[in-house]
Amino acid sequence: MGRIGSCLSTRGITRGIAAGVVCTLLAAPALAQKVLQLPIRTDGPKSLDPVEGSTTYDNMACVQMYETLLSNKYSDPYSYEPLLLEELPTTADGGKTWHFKLKEGVKFYSPHGPIFGGKNTRTIVSDDVFYSLKRIADKNNQLKNWWLLSDTIEGFNEYMEEQNAAGTFDYDAPVAGFRKIDDREFEIVLSKPVTKFLWILTMFQTSVVPREAVEAFGEDFAFKPVGTGPFILDEWIPKQRLSVNRNPVYREVFYPERSEWSREDRRRRLHLPAGERVPFVDRIEFTMFVEDNPMWLQFRAGKIGYTEVPDEYYAQAFDKRTHQLKPEMASEGVDAHANKLLDFIFRGFNMDDAVVGGYTEKKKALRQAMSLAMDLDEFNRTFYSGLNVVYDGPIPPQLDGHPEDGRSPAAYQGPNLELARQKMIEAGYPSGEGLAPIKYYANRGGNSPEQTELMQRQLARIGVRLDVQLVDFSTLIEFVNKKKAPIFSFAWSSDYPDAENNLALFYSPNESPGSNHFNYKRADYDAMYEQILTMTPGSERTAIYEQMRDMILEDVPYIGSMARERHYLINPWLLNCKPTERFYSWYKYLDVDDAKRPG
Repeated sequence: MGRIGSCLSTRGITRGIAAGVVCTLLAAPALAQKVLQLPIRTDGPKSLDPVEGSTTYDNMACVQMYETLLSNKYSDPYSYEPLLLEELPTTADGGKTWHFKLKEGVKFYSPHGPIFGGKNTRTIVSDDVFYSLKRIADKNNQLKNWWLLSDTIEGFNEYMEEQNAAGTFDYDAPVAGFRKIDDREFEIVLSKPVTKFLWILTMFQTSVVPREAVEAFGEDFAFKPVGTGPFILDEWIPKQRLSVNRNPVYREVFYPERSEWSREDRRRRLHLPAGERVPFVDRIEFTMFVEDNPMWLQFRAGKIGYTEVPDEYYAQAFDKRTHQLKPEMASEGVDAHANKLLDFIFRGFNMDDAVVGGYTEKKKALRQAMSLAMDLDEFNRTFYSGLNVVYDGPIPPQLDGHPEDGRSPAAYQGPNLELARQKMIEAGYPSGEGLAPIKYYANRGGNSPEQTELMQRQLARIGVRLDVQLVDFSTLIEFVNKKKAPIFSFAWSSDYPDAENNLALFYSPNESPGSNHFNYKRADYDAMYEQILTMTPGSERTAIYEQMRDMILEDVPYIGSMARERHYLINPWLLNCKPTERFYSWYKYLDVDDAKRPG
């Protein structure tokens, strides 16, 4: 901080100072840091290396420290804008070749020491983009995100295969589709126009990282992030807490202009900081909450800025008839916000499993029976206050390919116990005879234990027993990625607003540890998926989406589906908050008013 001069009379002061007037310099009082406390509603991220990330919670942490070429807009999360780029990418050949220009003077910052030739900073260049995308192709990075770029960039699949077959992965080897113009401009040439490509560049797994940091820290890079983001890592204690501080060299980034905000957003005063430089806070402190009760109590005590509303606390905050915030909560200054999620909640089958997997009529009959025995409406009433949308297929509401009224004749949607018991006979397990308990993996947090008990009761009606394994979310993902979970449960939130993203979950090259956690494999399905990649939105593409949807429904690689309406509560001291699960780099727009915190 600066220093201010104060002129004081020395009359009566001795100690060798002559009487008179002397000017002394006093240290200015230090401004209090703005600290923002936020929750993560599981045991948190597994890695702070974006190329290793796959979950919402990896995303939530990584994007505070790293950045992508493009980002969802805070004022409209269903569109995107430049982040590391000067402007949106351009194409002159219908989407096969894309031209990019990086913003000037964007810097990496290392809080872990001077790794850039004796310095802590370096300007980002075109080669950093190519290097970061090549890391996705390196089998040493688990290849769990290769599905994002496979069969997309000219020569990239060949590069991936050649380098992984070699003794050493050569990051300097060329890729035909990567064309450097200079340090700020480059082109990416696709093997064919792919509708989703620019959306992929908004995803945190494509964050730009510096080669020097990866090579300096090796395996520790997952714990020592170096990026261009608004914050830098201070502390990470896995499964407990994570804190980040303001990046001292973060470039000029500004809060969205007033014209970008809707009338409802302006009513909630979200437009007030328009045009101001971000981030507003000096520090963010995340706490991991495996259980919902501590998170709720911390919110009610004013210790965290916002909370998702667990169903068991819904009636404390909202009138269950009108779904309006209760007057007593509103009188405390608490604000409410709701999002309809592009959500796919399911119980998945490992199609490679000897018992629940397979594609013969007999193998399918077991999965069909289990689906017919399940009553998703009971789950919705019991655990989601009836707010969820129950639907058929993997394509959530709001997207092309979602069935009319949520129902498809191809679905084995329960409850239909008579047909379920007939299917058990077809599967060779009449009334469950000869069928051993099936291992079922689920997150141990929230109300998952209670949901699992209901699932057990419903399946018991047809003689199916579960061997329940309730584990931390990170452990659950590990078992699924290694194909060790016969049945498992979690949710998929679409990365971008196109059903292609959900249909990719069943494309065989994306099998675990990729996004196809079901390990679903059908050549005819794969052929249709490859066809839709280059199609523009329209009735022809939607018709293929529907055909793929119904093929999945017939094979039953999962039991589902439901889409949530997520409700949030926001404490009065947290400003500019419009929670969204479309992306997570919006934390840089949040501010705090410490005068409104509880004493």
